[in-house]
Amino acid sequence: MVDYLNRETNAGFDRDVLTIGYARRAAAYKRGTLIFYDIERLAKIAEHIGAIQIVFGGKAHPRDQDGKDMIRRIYEFRDALRGRIRVAYLSNYDMTLAKLVCAGVDVWLNTPLPPREASGTSGMKAAVNGVPSLSVLDGWWIEGHVEDVTGWSIGDRVEACMEPDGAMDACHAAELYRKLEEKIVPCFYQDRARFIEIMRHAIALNGGFFNTQRMVAQYLHNAYRLTGEYIRRG
Repeated sequence: MVDYLNRETNAGFDRDVLTIGYARRAAAYKRGTLIFYDIERLAKIAEHIGAIQIVFGGKAHPRDQDGKDMIRRIYEFRDALRGRIRVAYLSNYDMTLAKLVCAGVDVWLNTPLPPREASGTSGMKAAVNGVPSLSVLDGWWIEGHVEDVTGWSIGDRVEACMEPDGAMDACHAAELYRKLEEKIVPCFYQDRARFIEIMRHAIALNGGFFNTQRMVAQYLHNAYRLTGEYIRRG
C-alpha cells in the first residue's frame, strides 16, 4: 500500500509511521473531515506523541454536491498540514485499492453521524485483515466494539448521543483526539506487543463473527427454519 501511495500520489508515506485509513463512499453524514476538526491539536499529537499519516479513499455520487465538497476539503486540509502530517487521497477507489488499504493501514477510522450508519462493512473488512477500528458507536461497531481489545470508541453509545449536529461534531472530535493522544499513538509506538494483541483480537472476535458465513446461517435459522416451524404449528 505504501509503495502504491508513494508512486501514485507522491505522498511520502513511511512504513514505520502509524497509518490511519478512511475509505468509503464520500457522503456528508460520514464526516470524513471530522479528524481535521482542530488541525492544530491533531498536528501537536503527531509532533509530540508520535507521527501520524492518513490515507483517504472513496467516491461521491455525481449528484451529491455535499459529498464532492467533503473530498475537496480533505485536499485543502492535506495542503494545510503539509510538512506536519502526511495525507493522501485515492480518487479512483475501487475493489483493488480496497484490498490494499483495508490490509495496509494500522487503524480504521469511522466517523458517521449517529444513528445514520446502516452497517459499516468497511470496518468489518479491515478487522479480517487485523486492523482495529477507531469508530463512533454506530452500525456494527455497537456490537463489535470492546474497548482496548478490538479497537476504540469515539463518544458514547447512540442512545446517549442525541445532541445537535454541531455539538456532536465537537464532542466526537475531542474524543477522537483524546483516544489518539492517550491510547492509540502511545500503544503503537511504545507497546508494540500490546498493539499486535489488539490486531489479533480484531481478527478473532470481529472477523470471526462479522462475516457472511455467520450471517447466512442466522438467516437460515431465524428467517426460514423458525418461520417454517411456526407455520407448521398453525
